[in-house]
Amino acid sequence: MTDLPPPTMRLRIDSEALAHNWRALHAMSGNARAGAAVKANCYGLGVDRAVPVLREAGCRDFFVAHWCEVPAVLRHVPADRISVLHGPLSAEDVTFARATGVRPVIDSLRQAKLWGDGGGGRCHVMIDTGINRLGIAPADISDPAVQSLEVDVLMSHLACADEDSAMNARQLATFLSCIGGVAHREASLANSAGIALGKEYAFALTRPGLALYGGVPRAELDGAIRQVASPEAALIQVRRLNAGDKVGYNATFTAPAPMKVGVVSLGYADGILRSWAGAHFVSGDDRLPILGRVSMDMIVVDLSEAPDLAEGDWVELPYHLPDAARQTSLSQYELLTVLGHRFG
Repeated sequence: MTDLPPPTMRLRIDSEALAHNWRALHAMSGNARAGAAVKANCYGLGVDRAVPVLREAGCRDFFVAHWCEVPAVLRHVPADRISVLHGPLSAEDVTFARATGVRPVIDSLRQAKLWGDGGGGRCHVMIDTGINRLGIAPADISDPAVQSLEVDVLMSHLACADEDSAMNARQLATFLSCIGGVAHREASLANSAGIALGKEYAFALTRPGLALYGGVPRAELDGAIRQVASPEAALIQVRRLNAGDKVGYNATFTAPAPMKVGVVSLGYADGILRSWAGAHFVSGDDRLPILGRVSMDMIVVDLSEAPDLAEGDWVELPYHLPDAARQTSLSQYELLTVLGHRFG
């Protein structure tokens, strides 16, 4: 088959920044070691690009949400370093986990019984300390199905770690009250924001996700976390507008004077949603404002500050996540995970 031509859009990943972020979060975890949440294709940045970097940086604990995410991570790390946060829903899940050595996270009494009935083995256990998503209620940890588990990591998840909320201390206290009730090898509570709450939240293992990939969920992490992802796209057409010409769907922009514009091969199908309207691309130090609405595959930009740009030249969308979140009103998590699959 003839090779595909080069793409006109790419997601540049700064591997050094990714490794730096893991090392910074590991250092901030104190006596604990930092793992890595690599679910959702490493928050949209690509398992094959990100997991080897994290592994070489020193990470040895990797967390996915779904069983279908396991094979991609298995290409890069041993099975017993991979944990599935959603746990086993069926006997087939149990069979897969036992056959591969991947660690299930047991999230309910039903899952505890399912795991035990399937032969059991080493696993993790999630305790619900107040977020009321997945997790075994503290009142149920004395159940024989839980007590019979061979627990590597006893964990919980913080609901408000990105805020100065009294709930953080309440969840910590609840988790501490449960630790003595379940035999386990290690304990884990802190996510990215939880790491910034202090060493009492770290226990033996922290589980950063967002901050690995450039997110800054708390001010304490500002300056320590570097931008990892930068969407870039080629100009696929350059054209001149006359005063009064309209741009894009619903003609929301009108040229106030003759001007040069470019069409960028990027759009909301790639995760650059219509909330980016009013933002800008850059070429070096030159700002290229977005004109009109974002389309599925195209965005029109103002080339007034960069009149020498031509078709085939590349421009970048500034993607420092805290700034982008303020610009678009999207969360930093959404900005990463909505990125599409057409990037080269």
